[in-house]
Amino acid sequence: MNLEHYPFLEQINSPNDLRNFSLNQLPEISEELRHFLLNSVSRTSGHLASGLGVVELTVALHYVYNTPFDQLIWDVGHQAYPHKILTGRRDQMLTIRKKGGLHPFPWRDESEYDVLSTGHSSTSISAALGIAIAEQTEQSGRKIVCVIGDGALTAGMAFEALNHAGHLKPNMLVILNDNDMSISQNIGGLNQHLTHILTSRTYASFRNSSKKVLSGIPPVRMFLKKTEEQLKNLITPINLFTQLGFNYTGPIDGHDIDSLVSTLSQIRQLEGPQLLHVVTQKGKGYPPAEKNPVLWHGVPQFNPNEGIINSSKSKTESFSQIFGDWLCDMAQHDKKLVAITPAMSEGSGMVKFAENYPDQFYDVAIAEQHAITFAAGLAIRGKKPIVAIYSTFLQRGYDQLIHDVALQNLPVLFAIDRAGIVGADGPTHQGAFDISFLRCIPNLIIMTPSTANECRDMLYTGYLHNGPAVVRYPRGEADGILQQSMQIIPIGKSQLICHGNTIAILNFGCLLSEVLQSAKQLNATVIDMRFVKPLDEEAILDIAKTHKTLVTIEENAIQGGAGSAVNEFILTKKLKCDMLNIGLPDVFIQQGNQTEIRDEMGLTADKITRKIKNFIKQ
Repeated sequence: MNLEHYPFLEQINSPNDLRNFSLNQLPEISEELRHFLLNSVSRTSGHLASGLGVVELTVALHYVYNTPFDQLIWDVGHQAYPHKILTGRRDQMLTIRKKGGLHPFPWRDESEYDVLSTGHSSTSISAALGIAIAEQTEQSGRKIVCVIGDGALTAGMAFEALNHAGHLKPNMLVILNDNDMSISQNIGGLNQHLTHILTSRTYASFRNSSKKVLSGIPPVRMFLKKTEEQLKNLITPINLFTQLGFNYTGPIDGHDIDSLVSTLSQIRQLEGPQLLHVVTQKGKGYPPAEKNPVLWHGVPQFNPNEGIINSSKSKTESFSQIFGDWLCDMAQHDKKLVAITPAMSEGSGMVKFAENYPDQFYDVAIAEQHAITFAAGLAIRGKKPIVAIYSTFLQRGYDQLIHDVALQNLPVLFAIDRAGIVGADGPTHQGAFDISFLRCIPNLIIMTPSTANECRDMLYTGYLHNGPAVVRYPRGEADGILQQSMQIIPIGKSQLICHGNTIAILNFGCLLSEVLQSAKQLNATVIDMRFVKPLDEEAILDIAKTHKTLVTIEENAIQGGAGSAVNEFILTKKLKCDMLNIGLPDVFIQQGNQTEIRDEMGLTADKITRKIKNFIKQ
């Protein structure tokens, strides 16, 4: 990108360079940074609105704190693009989220300024507390700061960390970035409390005017702090953070660079746990993003001058759309249906359902554990709950899935989106492990649709099943022409797709089209297994008797995956056949688009064929 348009930013290759500028130059630097961010994301795609909202905060933090000696942690990391630009990665921003390029989130191996690799929310306070406690023994004078949004603060883990920090009382600063927005609209009493009370004009103006008047009277300074605490308790009526043991400051305007620098400079000198409440606007400085921050949270490439995101509709529906439409169809006939999501209604295709059936829809905020046990409670009282969740976020509710749902054999359906290769969001978001960590759980049925119709039929089958069931499907378009009629699939029954000679390919999930192309080259039998649990053991027994080589294919980690389940069965039956498992290797898969990653992982038709031929030659 041409840096001639960014005379200040051109000179900033590290935060040390930023600190060489005067305070009155920071507003211009902020404007250049915001403009650079807009231009770079419009060319690359990525997270936009969050970064636009924290430009001044990012500049102020790196200006006041001696990073990287002082440790700065960004929760989730959607908002970390300005941080990357100021910490030596400005000229690489056009590679972000691309194969071999910058990571989409803070990444420890990428920069010494990235203290914690992130991608999932609500981890920052816990990590910051751990670092702060470790630093106490070193007495290095290092300052620890974490920035967490009000959306991420809805997760229980954040409160666990706040509670512990208030007890241990280390020197650390938690910055609450209050923009009334996570990815979707925030949900819950805490958010309403913050929005309507702590950021109220009454509170802010009363607090500021009182301090201006009273601070000039020496005798009054003695009890100013007590007066302020009484004011907080009077208006809030309990200041949550003060009660947890934090010294609370705020709310302050997160776009006033002078106020930010002044406040942070003062807080930097204080001892003990500090909480600074900063009010920002998501999408700040770009009117389309200010108007619709949800739409502009994560964006494809676009023309910033037009301010329009081109949503070119494919003729083929995505799996998420199929799920959303299926929800609406089912809700027409069943008032017991309840759909639950942990802050993923847009991504999971639930917007239309939420609008048409608001009494049957619950967005529980970023609270995956609660979502699952909430569903368990609904099921106990005769409702039919469906938990829509991404594969990578299901990891966060694993104990609840085992203890509160499967152990009690409750009829909860899990619609697991983004299973397998997700793409540009990188290793924190790839759905590589769900089959492996799910198939060891008793009572659980696991289904892997390969086509649009199969996905719809499996959702229907799982919904009517009197026990816990999982349907895991990938991000992106579904193969096949969707038929509106639905049928129940016999539990644990596979489908023979085509006959071949000595090679049989057992397909689990979305790679069926690649498998069929490979099978044509190899003259192989193809079975769409459909169920990981229970396996179609009868089909495996029959195919093992007539084929020399069995190949399993899945978009999940090979270790513990569907192929491992077939291996275990083959061994217990002492069947004589060669076994090859094809899937995701034992690595964390980096960013890149789905086509690139599948090719690199050897999951295209030609590479599947090559793997099978090489295996047979051995």
